Amino acid sequence: MKLITGLGNIGDKYCFTRHNAGFMTVDRWALQENASFKQEAKLKCFLTKIKYKNEDIILIKPTTFMNLSGEAVRLVSDYYKIPTEDIIIIYDDIALDFGRIRLRPSGSDGGHNGIKSIIQHLGTNKFDRIKIGIGPQIGPSENYVLQNFPKTQMEDLKTILDKSIDATKCIITDGMQKAQNKFN
Repeated sequence: MKLITGLGNIGDKYCFTRHNAGFMTVDRWALQENASFKQEAKLKCFLTKIKYKNEDIILIKPTTFMNLSGEAVRLVSDYYKIPTEDIIIIYDDIALDFGRIRLRPSGSDGGHNGIKSIIQHLGTNKFDRIKIGIGPQIGPSENYVLQNFPKTQMEDLKTILDKSIDATKCIITDGMQKAQNKFN
């Protein structure tokens, strides 16, 4: 069983913001699989289950807002007994140019508060990550990440989200090293 977490903020006003690239990815995958998210209050997330190549996949979107994402990841991983090596986090990265993705098996939080929270709650920085580029940053990062993607980027965004889904599938079937070779 794998736990795939898309990071973002709940609420209509955040729906298409750059900070919600992770939410958008898992939403798109769920839509492709005709799966619907259901709120799981005790697990502090929206959750749905899908199958990929006979592997059970849990997709979640934390309802804790970005800075407390680790609470939901920990609750779901504990509840379903999912080890850290079976967790993949998908999130925005301001240091990467728009259109790029980068896969990493571990690392620091890089100034991303959602990742910082996950590291704190899991007690490790060794979990798979897919970073979706939202840069280059213009202005203060707090304002930039909470702006909607401009209309000029929306069509390209669909392709980027699909690429992120493909990268996630590759990690699941072939492992991080092969996925990094293919997508980085």
